[in-house]
Amino acid sequence: MIYFKFPFDEKLYSTDGYSDKKAVLFKSFDQSESIIFNGDMIEINDKTGIFLGESFVRDETRFSPENHEEYVKKLQKVIEVIKENQLPKLVLSRRKIFRDFNEINAKESFRNLCEAYPNAFRYIFIKDGNSWMGAFSEVLGKFNKSTHEFETMSLAGTIPISESWTDKEIEEQKPVSSYIRNVLQKFNTNAEIYESETYDHISGNIKHLRTDFKLKINPQDLDAIIEELHPTPAVCGIPKDFCQEKIRQFEKFPRELYAGFIRIETDEFIQYFVNLRCAKLYSDSVHIFTGGGITAQSNPEKEWIETELKSEAVLKNLVFSI
Repeated sequence: MIYFKFPFDEKLYSTDGYSDKKAVLFKSFDQSESIIFNGDMIEINDKTGIFLGESFVRDETRFSPENHEEYVKKLQKVIEVIKENQLPKLVLSRRKIFRDFNEINAKESFRNLCEAYPNAFRYIFIKDGNSWMGAFSEVLGKFNKSTHEFETMSLAGTIPISESWTDKEIEEQKPVSSYIRNVLQKFNTNAEIYESETYDHISGNIKHLRTDFKLKINPQDLDAIIEELHPTPAVCGIPKDFCQEKIRQFEKFPRELYAGFIRIETDEFIQYFVNLRCAKLYSDSVHIFTGGGITAQSNPEKEWIETELKSEAVLKNLVFSI
């Protein structure tokens, strides 16, 4: 069962499972794993609320999360690789594992997440032993079936709302925009590509730098565009293939659905969201996925603090009995 809400839309949706139509598709970061919810998208009476029909499974992974010292030492090595290879950016992630509880209240946790992030895509699901919850506002793509207009965004750089941007965040966001711009040029149908000014994007207790893009495309090019865009430099780095190799080398755990994407098809649109600010739920633990863009100017200590700040996006909304 899955429940979800679109950005700026408080209607609660699910899928009815009555057909082979792929209403909602989750793809893992490396695209090796897919979780599909079939049927038509349906609206759920929010007064009734969610009912997840299955319980969370026990955590049999035996994963041991990286501590502060381990992560900082790893980042120092990553920064050396970035400097040696003159990389604009490499994105590194980690898991934060929380076990100090007896039970998760899924209904109240999801309600809190929805209230905290009204501008995000919010979801919770349980299927075949997989249980995930997330809230994120990065759009990988949105395709209008009637106008053939395609929208995407460059979202990078992360600081607390109260702080001011530094050169590090500004330089981190630039290659993301450049990458997206170059991909869209390949599929341009001789129409002008709209590009917005870069502006602040607020997400709970943090903010990012955001630039919006829009153009008309041939419908048959949609899948190819998504293949080119994913994974974006915001979740991988530049150049893509080299950074993916380094991610496999340096990251302690597989990303699974984290930093993958979600495809949702309605009568009017096909939408793709990047799966950030998410957690995998077990009956006896919560695995929170978080990461950051590392550049030659990165400070390992500040990067650790940034991942701690991002992990709070989900953790602070979870309701436990202890």
